[in-house]
Amino acid sequence: MRFWRAPPAADGEGRGLLLVSALALGALILASLALGRYPLSLGAVVETLIGRGNGSESDATAQTIIFMVRLPRIATAVMVGAGLSIAGAAYQTVFRNPMASPSLLGVSAGAGFGASLALLLHLPTIAVEAAAFVGGLAAVGASYLAASRVKSQSLITLVLCGMVMSALFQALISLVKYVADPVDTLATITFWLMGSLAKANGADAATAAAPVVLGGAVLFALRWRISLLALGDHEAAALGADVARLRIIVILCATAMTAATVCVAGIVGWVGLLVPHIARMLFGMEPGRVMVATATLGALFVLGVDDVARSASIIEIPLGVMTAVIGAPFFLFLVIRARSEQWS
Repeated sequence: MRFWRAPPAADGEGRGLLLVSALALGALILASLALGRYPLSLGAVVETLIGRGNGSESDATAQTIIFMVRLPRIATAVMVGAGLSIAGAAYQTVFRNPMASPSLLGVSAGAGFGASLALLLHLPTIAVEAAAFVGGLAAVGASYLAASRVKSQSLITLVLCGMVMSALFQALISLVKYVADPVDTLATITFWLMGSLAKANGADAATAAAPVVLGGAVLFALRWRISLLALGDHEAAALGADVARLRIIVILCATAMTAATVCVAGIVGWVGLLVPHIARMLFGMEPGRVMVATATLGALFVLGVDDVARSASIIEIPLGVMTAVIGAPFFLFLVIRARSEQWS
């Protein structure tokens, strides 16, 4: 079942839409730099970025807010959105399933357990992020190991093993929360699992950027071979693709990207499930174009939702809650639209 109808967009039209998306992302970044508890004008933001301040106290305050607080958070949001979206598109192609998301093989649950355990032990922030990254990779590795023990090459077997591992790590998260100190530790774990960029800094942006950029580059280089997997294993093999090896590469890249985003932002759902469908609806099915569009739209989506999350109320709303509130109804709209088109 497909939730999109790819338009026969011409190359020039597709490049134009990509340019509009990139300009929209740039405009949103500037607006995000001006938005916050200490509002700044767009002129002040531009002057600060190009270093034309007059050296006043207000100018120094603007520099601190932009370069130390907002710019790292914005960069992290862009990396999180792009990483989750590309990973989701890769999973949907590999598993030939429009319902596939980056959490399909348990990476989000594994990362959540790793971070929860580190928070329970009162480890420093860098250890929490490392534990989340390792936990995500471990969950996917366990899913693959379990599927290999079944001795089946079926994708359904791998998906079922991923569901089992996700349920297992979710249970372990519940166990950690049950034994956590309800006064302080439990609240910290719960807030982390909701997803947030409130404490994002330059190190977080770099941590997310390395796997996202590297993994995205590998997937982009293999984009035409990856698109063959959507035809089925036998058809892809007949066209010269090493199906098993290619699938492992794609899953490794997508898992690393997802684990990196989860370790700096917590569990942020719906991005990897929703954004690839929107990209295909707007940009068609050409692999290179849709991958770039997916990354751009994912960055736009997460950055825009984070702006709403930090400015809609006095208390900042968790990012994962906002993506679910916005993403779930929109995804339902896509399903209804696809069904209506099918019967029209």
